[in-house]
Amino acid sequence: MHVSRLIVLGVTLTAPLTAQASGRDTTAQSDTAPLSLVREAFSYQGGGRDPFISLLKSGDVRPLITDLKLVTVVYDDRFTTRSVAILRDITTGRRYRAKAGDVIGRLRVTQIRPRAVVFTVQEFGFERQQTLSLAKQEETP
Repeated sequence: MHVSRLIVLGVTLTAPLTAQASGRDTTAQSDTAPLSLVREAFSYQGGGRDPFISLLKSGDVRPLITDLKLVTVVYDDRFTTRSVAILRDITTGRRYRAKAGDVIGRLRVTQIRPRAVVFTVQEFGFERQQTLSLAKQEETP
């Protein structure tokens, strides 16, 4: 479809040029043959994130590790893959239930420990690990 438009555009533009090269009078032809320009438009139909939309406007960079608070950890000693961490985004109030391997924004849950969660943070093509721990327990007398 786009190729045929480009060919029509090429024929429309080259017709007056060939008439000028032959030395014929082109004033009558230029009035009768209108010049048509065709512009191609692109739309993204991909399955993932649209690469033309700013990351700051989309939710792909959220939540940040500083926005998350570890609320509780349900840890299974025998089967650590069944361990679950409950996190809360302090800016939006949204709660996340995470297991090892889950992805939250740019954060991937690498490991769940009895009182902490280890994340792999992907930033600018690099990965780093960061740990989010439960708040210290207060001892009651």
